[in-house]
Amino acid sequence: MPARITFTIETPRGPRTTSLTYERRGAGEPLLLLHGIGHHWQAWEPVLDVLAAERDVIAVDLPGFGASDALPEGAPYGLPTVVPVLGAFCDALGVERPHVAGNSLGGLLALELGREKLARSVTVLSPAGFWTEAERRYAFGTLRAMRGAALSLPVPVIERLSRTPAGRTALTSTIYARPARRSPEAVVAETLALRGATGFHQTLAAGRTVLFRDDFSSSVPVTVAWGTRDRLLLRRQGVRAKHVLPGARLVRLPGCGHVPMNDDPALVARVLLDGSR
Repeated sequence: MPARITFTIETPRGPRTTSLTYERRGAGEPLLLLHGIGHHWQAWEPVLDVLAAERDVIAVDLPGFGASDALPEGAPYGLPTVVPVLGAFCDALGVERPHVAGNSLGGLLALELGREKLARSVTVLSPAGFWTEAERRYAFGTLRAMRGAALSLPVPVIERLSRTPAGRTALTSTIYARPARRSPEAVVAETLALRGATGFHQTLAAGRTVLFRDDFSSSVPVTVAWGTRDRLLLRRQGVRAKHVLPGARLVRLPGCGHVPMNDDPALVARVLLDGSR
């Protein structure tokens, strides 16, 4: 069962408490896992047990997503707020400088934690922040359409669609290359997580001007992995990431989509373990 922890963060209106939900498994060096926008910690479920055999794995619902609290009133959803929240979360757990891995938005946050020297290593799967303006608009428009569909479909329709491979494809093919492999229960849960994501629009708004341009790869090990069938953040953005972070290891994920953990769990788990050695 996931756990929940409450801790204090600094906001423009002074200290406030917030609570984040997380799943923790395994033993070894700590590995913090950060999901993408509109998702929840369960995105990592396909690789959690493999990782937990060698790592103390902490998969967290980001603020405003999954079962975690929204940020306190007056606290913006930009990187300058969310990164310190994640640092305070680690402090509250007694975890110092974990290895950090992230997907999409979580990848951008992982990179920021690395840049701030709050991570021992950084492994990112299709991270946000290496787009052109046209690519960003396309991705944001696609995400808004996914959110709109999740909001408009009645729950019984979502449940009915999730029972067939064709229905799971209709619901999730934007982020998975092999959507039929996702379980019906997982598809229903993540569609409802997207629907209930209180931080969705504010996070998108904060990302309009985001570009990651700081090279810290000489001081913190960085691995950048990209699915060859990523339909949301196109794989050429991985080449740009390598130019920004020349010391990073660039890894190709054949046949994987934007959220690759379900498409090829064995490959992704190996990349995450290698990146956090």
